[in-house]
Amino acid sequence: MTASESPELVDLFTTYTASPNSIGSHLTHTASRTTKDDPLLVATSADFALYPGNGESPTVEGFRLSTRGFKELAGISHLGPAVASLVQLHHTYGDESWRSEAQRLLDQVDRGREANSPELWRGTIAVEAFRGREQAIADMADYSFAMTARYLRTALKDSSYLTPRTLRDDYLNGGDNNSPTSINKMMIATFFLTAMDTAHRMMKWFDTRKIDWNRVMVIIAGKQGRPTAGVTWNTSSVATVIRGASRYKLPMERMYLAPHARQFATPTDGDLSEVTSLEQPLRQLWTNLRATVELGDLMFAGLPRYAPDHLLAPDVDDPSVTEISEMPTIHDHNDWRAMTTRLRMVLEDPRQLLSGCVTDYAVSQLVENDNAPSKVLVPGLDGLTYPTNL
Repeated sequence: MTASESPELVDLFTTYTASPNSIGSHLTHTASRTTKDDPLLVATSADFALYPGNGESPTVEGFRLSTRGFKELAGISHLGPAVASLVQLHHTYGDESWRSEAQRLLDQVDRGREANSPELWRGTIAVEAFRGREQAIADMADYSFAMTARYLRTALKDSSYLTPRTLRDDYLNGGDNNSPTSINKMMIATFFLTAMDTAHRMMKWFDTRKIDWNRVMVIIAGKQGRPTAGVTWNTSSVATVIRGASRYKLPMERMYLAPHARQFATPTDGDLSEVTSLEQPLRQLWTNLRATVELGDLMFAGLPRYAPDHLLAPDVDDPSVTEISEMPTIHDHNDWRAMTTRLRMVLEDPRQLLSGCVTDYAVSQLVENDNAPSKVLVPGLDGLTYPTNL
């Protein structure tokens, strides 16, 4: 106790909070006993864990870094911002290291192009949700490698070519604003494919466990992507997948985003000891939040209640719309103004996950098509033919 504090009033403070035997802690422990048999679903940045309750052992399902095809698709989808970063190094900062970085990227692009084939996607990567699209994905990848290599080789021969204009006109837009294919469309397609695969697997996983969505306690724990991303319902692609996988039955007030909560590491060799050890603290975290929320109606009945919901999505079909603060509405799989605007937004809005620009759309399409990826139209892939052997 310092000389500038009143011990009597500090003791009053800790009587309610900030101590393990406070009234608040007592409320949390009492509330947690009433939910000990309820299912608890926890998402980290890479895995889902389902704690059934009743003392049953948890089960874990990976959905990101540990899943097939994620890194391969991410490597291709990130070609756009990788090349843009080289333009920024040269054009904005005058940093001549762009040359060595461009050569490094070019070498990896050439290696990727040589390895790419329909057989690679069909037999090695072998993602169930991509079945039947392996040739189209390989063609899209070949086009992306070729366009990237062409742009980099031209820039390495003549540095004056490396400008924002050529980046947009010759590379991102496919060399022609009327081109049916482009790097922009590839980025949308790869992000959509990744989201579709994740949502498809999670829907199957949740369906086999027959979760009672009106009782389940949901926590999204720890960092999701960059440090500032995914901390609200509207910006968390994980929250989007969970809600879609529940067929939108999960009440949003039962899902809490806890960016400072401890995550468990992806289990190896079937070792669930760390996952199991975190069940009780995570249950207490959820019930602590819930108990505080329930004080609102107890103390202020009759006043307007808080009702979580998505903010109204803007419509960018109107060319007079020049600024947005939420993801724009996607009307269909050919709404390229909205989807390309989303590509810009996930770069400029630190709340967003870079790969999450069309997750909500992919999830909604899966839900509409009874979780059948073959029935979903993938924007930037289905109905397009990417030229090969460029």
